[in-house]
Amino acid sequence: MTISPSQVKELREKTGAGMMDCKRALEETGGDADKALVILREKGLAAAAKREGRQASEGIAEAYIHPGGKIGVLVEVNCETDFVARNEDFRKLAREIAMQIAASNPSYVERSQVPEEVLEREKEIFRQKAINEGRPAAAIDKIVAGQVEKFYETVCLLDQPYVRDPKKKVQDLLNEAVAKIGERIVVRRFVRYRVGTED
Repeated sequence: MTISPSQVKELREKTGAGMMDCKRALEETGGDADKALVILREKGLAAAAKREGRQASEGIAEAYIHPGGKIGVLVEVNCETDFVARNEDFRKLAREIAMQIAASNPSYVERSQVPEEVLEREKEIFRQKAINEGRPAAAIDKIVAGQVEKFYETVCLLDQPYVRDPKKKVQDLLNEAVAKIGERIVVRRFVRYRVGTED
């Protein structure tokens, strides 16, 4: 059975779980959204949505220097309490995120941070490329939408495939940590340095 993007989006909005988790749950249940919701709750991924409005003002600044000393990352990861900020699982998560940033070089934490003019410029490039390749006019909007998704996966940390398990996104990693730790977790900001460059 083919699961439509709108089904995945609707389940994601209800649960806060990652896109791939929602898709897998829908595939597992033959497209039954209620049963898929149960599967996600059992996995604990829906817990992230419940914590969305909570204040996350504690946390840590994690530093990571890649072997060889050419790439360094400083990332701020927030949680709700100082107790969790000292928790070993939380610290490991912050380190994993710092290593992800070192490896994948995102520009933004999440989609909402991508400036509108940057997004519009990229869309125009994708549109012109599709036209130049002679793609059918009726398909161009769909092609552009697909390319925008790939763009987000490249430049937005939370949309990137997790380097240790590319079937997961970094947002899925965060959702799993929220379910395990029981607090809202937010990647606030990061800086990545590479020796000899401006990135």
